[in-house]
Amino acid sequence: MQFKDLGLSEPLLKAVEAKGYDIPSPIQSEAIPAILSGKDVLAAAQTGTGKTAGFTLPILERLSKGRKAHFNAVRALVLTPTRELAAQVADAVAIYSQYLTLKSAVVFGGVKINPQMIKLRRGVDVLVATPGRLLDLYSQNAIRFDYLEVLVLDEADRMLDMGFIHDIKKIIRLLPKKRQNLMFSATFSSQIRQLAQSITHYPIEITVSKNQAANAVTHWLHPVDKKKKPALLRHLIDDEAWEQVLVFCRTKHGANRLAAYLEKNNIMVAAIHGNKSQSARTKALAGFKNKKIQVLVATDIAARGIDINQLPQVVNFDLPNVPEDYVHRIGRTGRAGATGQAISLVSADEVKQLKGIEQLLKHPIERRYVDDFEPVHEVPLTAKPAQMSQPKKIKRPKPQHFVKASIKAKWAARTDEDSREAKKRDQKGQSAQKGNKQSKADSKNVDQKKNAMKKTRSKAWNKQKNQSVRKSKPSGKRIK
Repeated sequence: MQFKDLGLSEPLLKAVEAKGYDIPSPIQSEAIPAILSGKDVLAAAQTGTGKTAGFTLPILERLSKGRKAHFNAVRALVLTPTRELAAQVADAVAIYSQYLTLKSAVVFGGVKINPQMIKLRRGVDVLVATPGRLLDLYSQNAIRFDYLEVLVLDEADRMLDMGFIHDIKKIIRLLPKKRQNLMFSATFSSQIRQLAQSITHYPIEITVSKNQAANAVTHWLHPVDKKKKPALLRHLIDDEAWEQVLVFCRTKHGANRLAAYLEKNNIMVAAIHGNKSQSARTKALAGFKNKKIQVLVATDIAARGIDINQLPQVVNFDLPNVPEDYVHRIGRTGRAGATGQAISLVSADEVKQLKGIEQLLKHPIERRYVDDFEPVHEVPLTAKPAQMSQPKKIKRPKPQHFVKASIKAKWAARTDEDSREAKKRDQKGQSAQKGNKQSKADSKNVDQKKNAMKKTRSKAWNKQKNQSVRKSKPSGKRIK
């Protein structure tokens, strides 16, 4: 299948050909026809598979056949979590729409808002924005959503991780109910699916190579002590003659320390993270793309916002806390059919993160030791290779009335116990009956004795009464 078979117009095909593409990726071949049909789409694909073109091309195709944008209005809105990703998507929209009469713009924080407001006055067909700056523009009446046709949430899982869920809900309440909703992301958690249920209507679900490292990327790890990581990185850069390498650190301070160390060793390096101004980040990215900067040290804020053609190496100076971020990091290399390498420097205190990554990948990562950098504290094996690669045993079907032996034993024990308790109850009942009979006999004897005593008392009392009567009668004859 080629792009011309997907229903795209000639200007878009011309732009795609100018970009150097002729065969769509799996996510593009499935997403483009689905979006052109006008239905909602929920797509999950790993980083570097062409998600951006997967939703940009069909949106431009649909917008090219409609009316032009009104003043301060937007026809298609693309929300991204970071400034770098917003700039990347905006560049892709500009490239693919170069032979169309559509207008596009990008807005994000960290820069002056007035130029962005001026650009929105005449209206834009496609607006790429970060949630915070978009709400600022709306509060100043610089943008309207009355004519919005398409909403795109790009990297929705990252937006939730960065705490944008409340801003997203605010934005959705401002949009017209009748619109097309598209959600593109590398991963889809339960929170993402809950959000999708609230904004999409019977979406078409597309999943391509979920949470797996790209086949074009060769990745391995170097076990090393934590203190020797900077020296090992410098050794690899010099020994392997790396001309362009992207290094990921876990923290901002760690990125600054590593950049300062490499700069002392005469390596052209720059660092980008959340504390850097937007102008500094843009300048660092531009220098890295132009190969004026040899090493770019970044935190995960740039993991999904850097798009560099044929980036040869990616280094994980620190393993990420979230296993999925490993896939996103190494997805910066091996893009658009090119090959790449991803190297991780792992110390013994990162075994927990390593275990999570290997469980996600479902196989152990290859370990390569470097001479003079063998670790004193060895990185423990997370699991035996056989445990990860061994397929699950096929369960045989059980008979219809199958009962486990353990359950049968429990039943037998219960019946024995019930029978013993029944015997005890019978014995108690018999003894109780005997006791009742004996008590009845004893009570009868007591009653008989009481009755006999009453009779003897009554006889004695009657006898005494008769005797007293006789004595009271006068003796002798009656006197006339």
